[in-house]
Amino acid sequence: MNLPHDFEQQTQALMGEELFQTLRKGLEETPPASIRLNPLKTAGHKVSIPLADGRVPWCEQGMYLQSRPNFTFDPLLHSGAYYVQEAGSMFLDHVMRQYVHHPVTMLDLCAAPGGKSTVARAALPAGSVLFSNEPIHVRANVLAENIQKFGHPDCIVTNNYPRDYCKAGILFDVVLADVPCSGEGMFRKDEGAISEWSMQNVAQCQALQLDIIRDIWPCLRPGGLLIYSTCTFNSREDEENVNTIIAELGAEILPVAIEDGWNITGSLLDERPVYRFIPGKTRSEGLFMAVLRKPGEAEEAGKKPQKAPRKSDAVKGMEHWLQGDFTFLENKGLIRAIPTVWYGVYAMAVKALKVIHAGVAIGTQKGRDIIPDQSLALSIALREDAFLRIEIDEFTALAYLRKEAIMLPAEAPRGFVLLTYQQLPLGFVKNIGNRANNLYPQEWRIKSSHIPEENTHAICLHDD
Repeated sequence: MNLPHDFEQQTQALMGEELFQTLRKGLEETPPASIRLNPLKTAGHKVSIPLADGRVPWCEQGMYLQSRPNFTFDPLLHSGAYYVQEAGSMFLDHVMRQYVHHPVTMLDLCAAPGGKSTVARAALPAGSVLFSNEPIHVRANVLAENIQKFGHPDCIVTNNYPRDYCKAGILFDVVLADVPCSGEGMFRKDEGAISEWSMQNVAQCQALQLDIIRDIWPCLRPGGLLIYSTCTFNSREDEENVNTIIAELGAEILPVAIEDGWNITGSLLDERPVYRFIPGKTRSEGLFMAVLRKPGEAEEAGKKPQKAPRKSDAVKGMEHWLQGDFTFLENKGLIRAIPTVWYGVYAMAVKALKVIHAGVAIGTQKGRDIIPDQSLALSIALREDAFLRIEIDEFTALAYLRKEAIMLPAEAPRGFVLLTYQQLPLGFVKNIGNRANNLYPQEWRIKSSHIPEENTHAICLHDD
């Protein structure tokens, strides 16, 4: 691997010769493949992982694989049974479980494509609500897709810049800022990261990261947690920025309990507790993380949450589709179910933020029909008896995910049917007799017509 000369000089001076050579060797190795199970969907099933190569020690649901299968053609990935994620990023699970024990309002500020958001949502206590935000529109749509596949209804996805959040009047107990960085931790996975690297880019990233933290700091409650992370190695974007946050904003840095066998590296500048994942030393890609607390005692939010509106006649009768207490809203034909417990937070958000997904999208009104939404199909709030379910095989599942025509058994009743694969919901069709209209979202479909001969199964589910 041809590393930039300036990068080598800077990193060797920071790490010392021995650790730098460990990193140098690690960057020449094949990146480890890893997945994280979705406990919301795999609970109650016996899970087998054919390519398992040991657990990720800092995340109970994380698993290393012996090789990297062609995940695109695994229907269980699309049903939200697991997420493909670099192991170091799963460290967030360990941090959350150490410090977050009561229901909170949390913001993942730079969230696309959604890996850390789904880590956070799995670790958050029941009763919490998670905002997942992405400033870039195209990436925000990918984020919304992955949040819906994960299936938890207590999520809101927004497409905003950090400064926009100050207008909403929402205060957060936890803010995760996985800030844009120079991407040194992506060198062995992305050759473009090497060609785009420069000392000038590092300086620009350092300044941008601090601007992001300054913009969002007023939205963090006194006593709230800021989890700061990058996927880069240099100290300017890592330790030096953490030290600036402490000095300028008065943050207190917090230690995270770790084990020696995890081979996590501490600060390369001082004795403050920060956590580095270095390829060649830790079985992961590059990650830096620090946990900080805002000074002061918790206060109430500045704006009074709104009460839920009266139920519209257009949406009455859909309560039996979902488990739990929801407020149903209709806007331009789309019916959405918002968990009533945080409806007030949602009402504040839609006034000041660009909300692209929240709660559960139930469906779209078309004549007398409600065309059920993919969000409903994948939500863990969907009742087992809400729709007729038909189990399909892998061949049919892949055809469905390509948005091809589907043939159902002759005895299948007409109307809306929920297709399942290995007992997990995959999506809806409308059976009209001679064929079934495929309702899978066009923008989510598998675009490749390739039929892989190699193994594509990261996991298999069996009845427990």
